[in-house]
Amino acid sequence: MAIAIDLEDRRTSGIEFFDRSDARPRVAIIGGGITGLTAAFRLSELTPNIQIKLFEAGSRVGGVLKSVRQEGFLLECGADNFITITPEALDLCRRIGFDNQLVRTNTGLRQAMVVRKGRLCKIPDGFIIMAPSKIWPMITTPILSPLGKLRLVLEYLVPTNTDDVDESLAAFVVRRFGRETYERLIQPLVGSIYASNPDQLSLKATLPRFITMEREYGSLIRGALRERANRQKKQSDTGSGAPYSLFVAPRDGMSSMVNALAEKLPKETVQLGAPVDRITRNPSGGWTLAISGDRTEDCDVDAVIIATPAHRAASSLADVDPTLCSHLSKIPYASSAIVTLGYRRDQIAHALDGFGFVVPQAERRGILSASFSSVKYPGRAPDEMVLLRAFVGGPTITDAPGCSDERLFAIASEELGQLLTIQGQPTIQHVVRHKSVMPQYVLGHCENIKNIESRISTLPGLELAGNVYQGVGIPNCILSGQQAAERVLEQIGVPK
Repeated sequence: MAIAIDLEDRRTSGIEFFDRSDARPRVAIIGGGITGLTAAFRLSELTPNIQIKLFEAGSRVGGVLKSVRQEGFLLECGADNFITITPEALDLCRRIGFDNQLVRTNTGLRQAMVVRKGRLCKIPDGFIIMAPSKIWPMITTPILSPLGKLRLVLEYLVPTNTDDVDESLAAFVVRRFGRETYERLIQPLVGSIYASNPDQLSLKATLPRFITMEREYGSLIRGALRERANRQKKQSDTGSGAPYSLFVAPRDGMSSMVNALAEKLPKETVQLGAPVDRITRNPSGGWTLAISGDRTEDCDVDAVIIATPAHRAASSLADVDPTLCSHLSKIPYASSAIVTLGYRRDQIAHALDGFGFVVPQAERRGILSASFSSVKYPGRAPDEMVLLRAFVGGPTITDAPGCSDERLFAIASEELGQLLTIQGQPTIQHVVRHKSVMPQYVLGHCENIKNIESRISTLPGLELAGNVYQGVGIPNCILSGQQAAERVLEQIGVPK
């Protein structure tokens, strides 16, 4: 049974979406994912002096965030947690009274693994994406050969790149650490975050922090060591560590967070089954939405926040600005398939002494990564059971979302069976496909976003929000939605 609530009771039953007798300005949000919901909440939080409607084409809010209960297991169809380094998601949870529903990762097993010649090896302690903050674990790791380790240590001597060329993430890593470290450690880690090939990813658009680190310290290793020392000194001075683990998750799944946010919106804000096909300028200087679905209506508003993928935004704005649509249409998206399997613990020989593993392309396997969901967080599986999630794809399975359920189950169970030494069939199995949901931050992405922002600046009362503009992850989506809401209020002259 799906946990995500279909908020049908929050749809209006009258003829009009907005109350035309109400003189307050009207703001429309298009898209009911976490970004659109956050934008609507931020508007309602800042002022009661506007009418707000959120138009969602589907039958539920949350977008890719959806939780499902099946035979005592708690399954996630999209992201299963969020990072706490950036504060936006935690802060939003506090503001809606949801922070007491967050659970931390399992304290004793906060580590990940990488596949090396068919075996799982622990990622060296202190290695964060591509900056080792501890030297000894890098020297002793079995993941790299002696020559690979030597080349990594020589990163201290690599000259700093001072030009402003948009360097690919792969080129940057190979230049600083060598090809082996890239292929065996960084490619699988980055690939699991962005669902992309680092050869095509823009470092400036994805991980600009490492550009800054190179220029400030002259070496990523030197920079990571100094930053770690600074963090330890700060914790020592304050006498306490972080109140949360690096990642947290809602106790009852991501849908519980989505629904808690939706319930904080004014009554009848959310309009389900209401796709917006076209947006046009109206004579008064506002915007007209052509809404289809169960009800067809043209709706005039003072401002619009579009919180849909870039290609959908381009389609809806075709009559507004062809140049803007051209820039939006340039942004590619990746698809994915997630297979979740439940086993009895005694079927799995592996110790499961971590949160999961990533798979280098060099291993030529059918999965990109796997997560030990019930090891990471409590309440994900019944006693004596284990819940595993596999992200299917890679160099040998190039069209995973197009595969049948049977094929996806076979790939996932075979790969997990080999790597974790699993005997027998799973107790439950679940598959979800996400088509064109992950924006690809390819070379030139930052310049393209600047062009989009330039065009949007000429269209007052229109804002764009989502993971394509601020970066991946729930906190970045929340930040994007909040900022769009604040800009809209400023543009239409509504006091906060």
